[in-house]
Amino acid sequence: MAEETGNEAPPKDAQQGPAHSSSRALGSGAFGLAKGFLTLREGSVIVITALTFLYFSVNTPEFFTNSNFKSLLPYFAPIAILGAGEVLLMINGEIDLSIGAVYLFAPFLFYELTNGGVPLIPGLIIAMLACALVGAINGFFTAVVGIASFIVTLGMLLGLEGLTLIISHAQPVTAPGTTAGGEMDTFAKIFGGGLYSELIWALAIVVVLQVVLVRTRWGIYSVAVGGNRLGAAEAGIKVRWVIIRNFIVCSLCAGLVGVMEATRTTSVQPDPSGANSILFDGISAAVIGGTLLLGGSGTVVGALIGALFLGILQDGLIIQGVNADYLSFYQGLAIILAMTANVYVGRVRKGAGVGG
Repeated sequence: MAEETGNEAPPKDAQQGPAHSSSRALGSGAFGLAKGFLTLREGSVIVITALTFLYFSVNTPEFFTNSNFKSLLPYFAPIAILGAGEVLLMINGEIDLSIGAVYLFAPFLFYELTNGGVPLIPGLIIAMLACALVGAINGFFTAVVGIASFIVTLGMLLGLEGLTLIISHAQPVTAPGTTAGGEMDTFAKIFGGGLYSELIWALAIVVVLQVVLVRTRWGIYSVAVGGNRLGAAEAGIKVRWVIIRNFIVCSLCAGLVGVMEATRTTSVQPDPSGANSILFDGISAAVIGGTLLLGGSGTVVGALIGALFLGILQDGLIIQGVNADYLSFYQGLAIILAMTANVYVGRVRKGAGVGG
């Protein structure tokens, strides 16, 4: 029995001493940090990518090698650029299926220009302006005419791929600026031919677009338009111009990737199937990275991590010797699992009141 001094017994934590209290605080702090990380929009895909990397590193000795990492870079860097451009549109609640055709068209136009006597840099600028025009046309028919972006860009995809086959006569050509006296040209080293050039471009574009998205009116307006288009218009935001502008950026990213990939491989291939494949990879990277298809929320950094996940998965499965018939199956399954984790984390974020 407690002594009759009028004092209450000390709390249980105090009876167990300061060591127990500090351990509880440390445990709750660690849990809070882990929960805070996982509820980041990129948190789940970072964890999934890290686990995928760890799995292949442990089970496939050839994966964790310097030579393999060099072969991994050309796969995920272009997808990261495509995904970064697609993010801005998805935040608007739109999508661009024509990036595969722009990716195919840009290097052929670049070749025709340089083959006609236009210098490399002016030829590249003109090719990029043509890609921007494609984006502006997509944006006009979507934002002004009012046709669904899925339909507009699907039509552009088919039409532009057909135009590319016509002007190329379905024949591959040598990419401009890839050799100079038997050695790689400086242009090629900068625009895709250098070992790390595509990675540097990818990181630079992701950083710039992420800053634009979170630190500028452009990004704020894009999120507002995707979240509530009518409310954004009533607030004075030029909704149509925001959508058109993001279509232009998306097409520019696709055109740049097309030129860099042609420069890296030293040839331009009129292959619509390959272009369509990289189209879906770019969209998958954006979605896996945490960008909502319905609009109003997204992250460019997430697209970079989503592209890295796809690259690690593809590279690891190939090294393991997975039959080509099963490769797409495993990739599709992994994408569904990654998206399931994203959806769950999104629900946790809403329950915790965490902003986009």
